Amino acid sequence: MTASLNHGKQRCDGALQGIKVVDLSRVLGGPYCTQALADHGAQVIKLEPPDGDETRGWGPPFFGDTAWYFAGVNRNKQGIAVDLSRDEGRELLWKLLDDADVLVENFKPGTLKRWGMDYEEVLRERFPKLIHCAVSGFGPDGPLGGLPGYDAAIQAMTGLMSVNGEHDGPALRVGLPVVDMVTGLNALAGILLALAERANSGRGQSIDIALYDCGVSLLHPHLPNYFGSGRTPQRTGNAHPNITPYDSYRTASAPIFLAVGNDRQFAKLCAHLGAPELADDPRFADNRSRCGHREPLKAALESLLAKHDCEPLAQQLIRLGVPCGPVQSVDVVAKHPHTLHRGMVVDMGEYRGTASPIKLSRTPATYRSAPPSLGADTREVLDALGIDGETQRRLFEAGVLKSATPVVEAEADALKS
Repeated sequence: MTASLNHGKQRCDGALQGIKVVDLSRVLGGPYCTQALADHGAQVIKLEPPDGDETRGWGPPFFGDTAWYFAGVNRNKQGIAVDLSRDEGRELLWKLLDDADVLVENFKPGTLKRWGMDYEEVLRERFPKLIHCAVSGFGPDGPLGGLPGYDAAIQAMTGLMSVNGEHDGPALRVGLPVVDMVTGLNALAGILLALAERANSGRGQSIDIALYDCGVSLLHPHLPNYFGSGRTPQRTGNAHPNITPYDSYRTASAPIFLAVGNDRQFAKLCAHLGAPELADDPRFADNRSRCGHREPLKAALESLLAKHDCEPLAQQLIRLGVPCGPVQSVDVVAKHPHTLHRGMVVDMGEYRGTASPIKLSRTPATYRSAPPSLGADTREVLDALGIDGETQRRLFEAGVLKSATPVVEAEADALKS
């Protein structure tokens, strides 16, 4: 089955119902955070420049005229297109902030100050309950403060690439934007912490989330290992630096990943493979010994695994309590019965997305609207702000605003109002 759906933009009963979020972020970290807020009931209004978030062009593949990359992190949001570099555009932002709970932005540090919207000097006084979340590459100050940061560059700079790849091969980027996504999750956590604190104090605060910090925070166990030994961690391929057997192993068919975390699991593995004596071998008696004899252990295990096909063996082992799994491709994961059973696929018309992994018993995530086309909700949001039709027409004609609705239709509607 796929995730439960609530089509249209109707009211929902999510955990964050009643929370209004103004989303000025683009690309991935910020939008990943704000989609999670939206999935759980927050009203998220995403402001894009008239040319749109650059990820709208990061295809193929495309969802209509928009890349699926953008579609993957922007559902359940209202989308408006406004030029914030102009005074008239910022006036609309001020109006949106009047009753907003959260402002999320990933501008270059100093941008809001240049616009007269610095949090400490202006926003905090004008909107004392507002929670401001700034996502940036390196934070606002320090040796790298204010510099731009993208996921892959941060992976390189924070050491993630240095520990990813085969031992005798080059450093490799992790095959997904892990820094951006963890940054989004940390932003989500920060916002929820600030909302919880506000419930007691009645006051908002500013949250500083940097990709660099988030990249460094991912260096477990490599940074603790370095702190403890003084030795620079090296690449180990699929093998874990602290645990064995914890690696990908050849079988008679496809590779299997064994994630054996204790001696009891190791004994069960050896017994199932018909070699219980391995668990009694002094070289393999405990994890410390196994880590000291990685190569002979891997050779012994692969000799035994060569008699088994991967898929049935993985099913047998995991049911015995031995953590393991076949090395599956993305297309297999998307169709896997357990992926569907867990409701991890969202279907809304032509849109298909990855569902929220957060399963709340009373107030689950809901999926109400597909990612908006550029400017799809501009006029609806302006109407809700009480901006009259003539003013809207003038702003559209001046290029301050852009709408998915053709301007000629906007003009006709304005004349009716």
